[in-house]
Amino acid sequence: MIELWNKYKEVIAYLFWGVLTTIIDIVVAIGCRYMFPEISAFWNTIIAWVASVLFAFFTNRRWVFHSHADNAKDYFKEMFSFIFGRLASLVLEEIVLVPGVMIFGNKNFNILKIIGQVIVIVFNYFWSKLIVFVNHNK
Repeated sequence: MIELWNKYKEVIAYLFWGVLTTIIDIVVAIGCRYMFPEISAFWNTIIAWVASVLFAFFTNRRWVFHSHADNAKDYFKEMFSFIFGRLASLVLEEIVLVPGVMIFGNKNFNILKIIGQVIVIVFNYFWSKLIVFVNHNK
């Protein structure tokens, strides 16, 4: 059991913090909807996305990939690269959803959303592991 944990602890940590990131996104979106009902769904989604991406950056940096960037230049490079990757994954999901709904119809949105999320999760993991958190001081 310990051997399995050691082998997959990074992936397990990524999934754990990813679930919490999703919860943050949902809670912020619902909270904004109730606190500021006049805000459009677009801005509501943007606010929730920003909150969840910031949460994901700090948790992934510290508890998943254990970044050792210790100067401002490397830290902000990680942050901007992380945000860029999350923007790219947002576009990736839209590339799955928009044509998918056009081809298969709105009745298949839930399945398309799940497929899009799986693609996004895998993309975000490898983007973070291979590009963002490269552990500058190995």
